[in-house]
Amino acid sequence: MARRVCLPRILRRQRTVKASAGDIKKQYSKFVKRKMLFLLLGIFLLLIISLVAVCAGSADLSFTDVLTALAARFLPGVEAPQFNDAVLWNLRLPRIIMGVVAGIGLAISGTQMQGITRNPLVSPFTLGISSAAALGASLIIMFGIGFAGTGTLLIIGNAFLFAMLSTLIVFGLSKLKGASPETLILAGIALSYFFGALTSIVQFFAPEQTLMAMVHWTFGTFTGVTWGEIGIVALVVALCVPIFLKYSWDLNAMVSIGDETAKGLGVNTQRVRSVSLVLSAFITATVISFTGIIGFVGLVAPHITRYLVGGDHRFLLPGSCIIGAILMVGADTIGRTIASPIIFPISIVVSFLGVPLFLYIMLTRKQDYWRK
Repeated sequence: MARRVCLPRILRRQRTVKASAGDIKKQYSKFVKRKMLFLLLGIFLLLIISLVAVCAGSADLSFTDVLTALAARFLPGVEAPQFNDAVLWNLRLPRIIMGVVAGIGLAISGTQMQGITRNPLVSPFTLGISSAAALGASLIIMFGIGFAGTGTLLIIGNAFLFAMLSTLIVFGLSKLKGASPETLILAGIALSYFFGALTSIVQFFAPEQTLMAMVHWTFGTFTGVTWGEIGIVALVVALCVPIFLKYSWDLNAMVSIGDETAKGLGVNTQRVRSVSLVLSAFITATVISFTGIIGFVGLVAPHITRYLVGGDHRFLLPGSCIIGAILMVGADTIGRTIASPIIFPISIVVSFLGVPLFLYIMLTRKQDYWRK
């Protein structure tokens, strides 16, 4: 008799559990679709901004002029004015593509660094990369002291090597104490001040013209970038980004529940942190060695993306790439058109665009939103 009474209750509970599971599945599907829609809208917005960028400038090109110049390179029988062809292929497109690639690299590196340190104020430049690269470039400009290359290549190579030297020192110090977030941040800040002091000493004794060259390098610009340089940066970014995406689940665990609990779930936190540190520094060093120091994107792009899509790194990482590219292309377009023919350094424009957004997010969201 008791079994007859309890059976309907058991059946009702089973139906309730099945219904709840179905609701959860629908909610998750809806959640994923919203995130994917954001990524698609971001790509569409990037294409629109890139189209505006390729047409805008001191030499105005219409949309028809751009299409004609593009078609002339690939379709037989289509001819474009030599001036339009030169402006598009030698000036506009290299800047835009470098902006996209550099924005992707700096933004995803910043997102990865914030994840492995569980600190929303961290960017790749926290490791002292920017100050070390500035020292390497300053030594070449002042004394010709470096390790590789000649002329402009010597500046690029030396800036890259000094940036990676800073990374290796931070990595070595963190290994001595264990690759904890606190050790990485403190070692990076100490080295940043150290290399900054050395750079200041070099600049203090530099002649006026040499000092101008040093300062100009630190501004950050896409002026004069070549297709070969774009290819190098794009190759580095293309090799590193898939590895970052592979660690998205591990980062979710490390950020949400901490290292100890994540280890209990099978996450090798030390390996994730070490690989992410080296690859983030490698991307950042590669980008700034060709463009100069552009630092704010790696800090603000992850926050903007996190504000829009949340803290799930499966969507946060690719979303940060899109937002970083939009910021870079948009800032470069504003910088070269707002007071044409004067071109403002992109690092200045990015700061003017990013600071208000950063402050708005900081003032309108909860303190721990970045972990959600």
